[in-house]
Amino acid sequence: MGYPLITSRKNPLVREAAQLGASAQARQGRRRFLCEGARLCQDAARSGVGIDTCFFTASAGKKYGGYLKDVLAVCGQAYEVEGHVAALLSGTKSSQGIFCVCRWPGALQEGVVGFAPLWNCLVMENLQDPGNLGTVLRTAEALGVGRVFLLGDCCDPLSPKALRASMGAAFRVGLVREPSAGHLAQMLKGHGYALHAAVPDSGARRVTGVDFGDGPHAVFIGNEGAGLRPETCELCHDRVTIPMAGRAESLNAAAAATILLWEMQRGAEGRER
Repeated sequence: MGYPLITSRKNPLVREAAQLGASAQARQGRRRFLCEGARLCQDAARSGVGIDTCFFTASAGKKYGGYLKDVLAVCGQAYEVEGHVAALLSGTKSSQGIFCVCRWPGALQEGVVGFAPLWNCLVMENLQDPGNLGTVLRTAEALGVGRVFLLGDCCDPLSPKALRASMGAAFRVGLVREPSAGHLAQMLKGHGYALHAAVPDSGARRVTGVDFGDGPHAVFIGNEGAGLRPETCELCHDRVTIPMAGRAESLNAAAAATILLWEMQRGAEGRER
């Protein structure tokens, strides 16, 4: 079956799709986002994300036909595009030539509404690097932590860079964007959560000494440069730190989240045994 061919970079559908890749405001306003890459687009389709439009080059159709088949089976409309048109849509140096305009995923929620408590969750405050955020989401999914709160002014989890780093986890991990630390802390405490502020302070409680198998826990991690805001730390029950040797004073936010997520998972496994 043939698909309509788009040869112009001025095509309205292509320009709208390119805007979704470039602008968080456009994504938020239209409740749509742009997904790029054979595996990531297939993952969106398999994860139940609604796909409005698919664009692909002729070479991509031949090389990635197995991936593309799943996308074309569920998308609303599909177009073949020439290479220079695909270049307008791409956010990578070596594009695979497959793109999808996707509808807002059900996993992403705006504000804490109708929250269903889950065992152990992660809170990221004012995280700015989309690569870090994507890595955190990928790790959270891998370690079985099904809820991540994006507190304050976090970067967009549906930006192209965050989506690539998350390897599709952004489609499945429960994400809640919440602007107010006070509101979030009050809600979590109301559900019986113990709140831990992760800080690079040797005087804080070692995270290895926390019993994550005893009741639900929420670990708060701050901005890459400034860490958690003092006001947010005050809302938590205690401050925890990752023991470090050598001269390192702190860890990258994604690296710190990985260690903390692992400790939470160890605690959860201990509770289940």
